[in-house]
Amino acid sequence: MNRKLRQTIFTHIGLILVAFILMAPVLFAFSKSTQTTAQIYHYPPTIGFGTSIVKNYATAWNEFKLGLYMKNSFIIAIIVTVAKTILSLLTGLALVYFDFPLKAWVFYFILFTLMMPTQILIVALFDLVSKMGMGNSYAALTMPFLASATGVFLFRQHFSSIPGSLADAARVDGAGPIRFLWSVLIPMSWNTIGALALIQFIYMWNQYLWPLVIIREGARQVIQVGLRSMTAQQDVTNWGVVMAGAILAMLPPLIVFLLLHEQFTKGFALGREK
Repeated sequence: MNRKLRQTIFTHIGLILVAFILMAPVLFAFSKSTQTTAQIYHYPPTIGFGTSIVKNYATAWNEFKLGLYMKNSFIIAIIVTVAKTILSLLTGLALVYFDFPLKAWVFYFILFTLMMPTQILIVALFDLVSKMGMGNSYAALTMPFLASATGVFLFRQHFSSIPGSLADAARVDGAGPIRFLWSVLIPMSWNTIGALALIQFIYMWNQYLWPLVIIREGARQVIQVGLRSMTAQQDVTNWGVVMAGAILAMLPPLIVFLLLHEQFTKGFALGREK
């Protein structure tokens, strides 16, 4: 066995071990989601399929309204993802192809907002949204997140890597900024768009603190708060049902990741896309 073959074998073995370690919590949760309470608390612990898989998943979906919470999370995630992508495209276009006073400082200010997490603004946001009469609505869940400094940075860097001669040629042909964006920049930016869409969808799907604060009715609540309420609504926590809910909540972002993983990988190779 030559040295190159041994290195390949050891590399693959190492990667398999790392992948298994990373997947272990998910596999454990899935195993417990199929078990009864007695099987979960059995000593020594049992790893494998239990006898309550249908009951646990049906209980999580129906009795704890996870279907409703997932629908709410999906709606706000799609709204925010689409809005952030459009606004980031337009802002990136302005920062690269337009000249206006203090343009560099505007970009630096946008980057500065990356250091301001939503949590430190939550009191002011709550007061503002309440005074505008938007509390307990989809608008309250989406409007504070419609702009993205990350998206602006990605598109600004990507557009900067595109030859300026394309903009000059489009200008000579009589194409305006929006036509240039639609016909030239967007077709060349699908990887960046896919990367931003994946990031923002997962970010909004995992929202917990802001929906917990601003939403009072269960009919408007999101999946992460719904998962937390599963433990609060049970006198004795049925961890099989809770784990079933966690697995169900993981599926939409996993599907989106599988659909966009190639664009996600290529989208961060700024300036090296083909």
